[in-house]
Amino acid sequence: MKLTRFLTAIACAVGFAWPVAAMQGRLVESQVTSAMVPGPVPISVYTPPGYDPKRPTPYPLLIQLHGGGGSNKNMTRMAELLDQAIVEGRIAPVVSVMPSAGRGFYMDFRDGSQKWETFVVRDLIAHMRRTTHVTPGREGTLVTGISMGGMGSLRMAFKHPEVFQAVAGMEPGIEPVLAFRDIQLRDRFWRSDALFQQIYGAPVDEAYWAANNPATIALKAPERLVGLSIYLEAGDQDLFFLHHGTEFLHRVLFDRGVAHEYRLVRGAEHVGASIAPRFLDAMTFLGRVLDPPKWIDAQVEATRSRMDEARKAAGYPITPVDPQRLRTR
Repeated sequence: MKLTRFLTAIACAVGFAWPVAAMQGRLVESQVTSAMVPGPVPISVYTPPGYDPKRPTPYPLLIQLHGGGGSNKNMTRMAELLDQAIVEGRIAPVVSVMPSAGRGFYMDFRDGSQKWETFVVRDLIAHMRRTTHVTPGREGTLVTGISMGGMGSLRMAFKHPEVFQAVAGMEPGIEPVLAFRDIQLRDRFWRSDALFQQIYGAPVDEAYWAANNPATIALKAPERLVGLSIYLEAGDQDLFFLHHGTEFLHRVLFDRGVAHEYRLVRGAEHVGASIAPRFLDAMTFLGRVLDPPKWIDAQVEATRSRMDEARKAAGYPITPVDPQRLRTR
C-alpha cells in the first residue's frame, strides 16, 4: 500500500513543478458515459486560443493519457504546456482531451470487465467528434501520454494505425522484453502480481500480454506501422528504469526498418523539471506531422542522386527513393 500511495503521488506530481504563463486556451471538465468501463469517466477538454467551432477546417484532435494513478486532473498542467506550444508555433492549434483511467494500463482487461482501449479508440474519440470541431478521420488524430499513458498511447497506435496519424510516447511504462516470462525484477518492482493478473488474467495469459506489448506488435507486423508517425523518448535517469524498455522498442523498430524519432534525454528523471521541455519537444514533433517541413529540396535530391551513383559504382545495391513520397510522409 505504501508503494501504491507513493506511485499515485508521483503520477499526480508529474507536470506541476514549473512556472508557466497564463493559459490562453480554455479547459473544461465533463464526463463520458460508456458501457466499456465503470463509468461515467471524467474527462478534461482543452480548446486552443481563438477556438472557432464553425471554422471551415476542423481542428486536429490530440488524445492525452495520464500516468498510472493519475486522473484527468493531470490535464491542468499538460494543457498549460500545450497552450505554450501552440502560442510558440510549435504545433498548430489542436483540441485535446484527457480521460481518467486510474491504473488500468488503458487496456481491455482479459476478463472483459473493463475495456479502456475500446473506450478511448471508439467511445472517447466519437464523443469528441460529436461535441467539438475536430477532424473526422485518421489524419489529424494524434495520441500521446506519459509513463502508463506512454505505454497506452503506443499500444493503441500500434494496434490501430488506421485510427491514429501519429503517436508520441513519453517515458512509456514498457518492459525490454518480447515475452512476459522474461520480465526482470528491475522492470516490474513497482507492479504487483495482483495488478498484472487483474489486467492480463489470473494466471497471466502470456499470449494476451504479448498481443498487447508494443515491441511484440512491432516485431510481428512492422508493415502495419508504415505511415504511422512515431516518437519515443525517456530520461536516462528514469527511476523506474523505463529507458531500458524505450531503448528496446527503439531497437526493434530500427531493426525492422520502421521510421521513428527516438530520444534518450541525458540527465532526465521520470518526474521533475525535465518533463516540461520534453513535452514541448514532443509537441514540436507532432507539429511537424501536422505541417511537414520542406526538408527534401533540390540540394537534397541532387546529393542523393550523386550518392546513388557512387553506391552503384562501388557495387552497393540501392533502392530508389521517391522524393514526392518523402515530402508527404
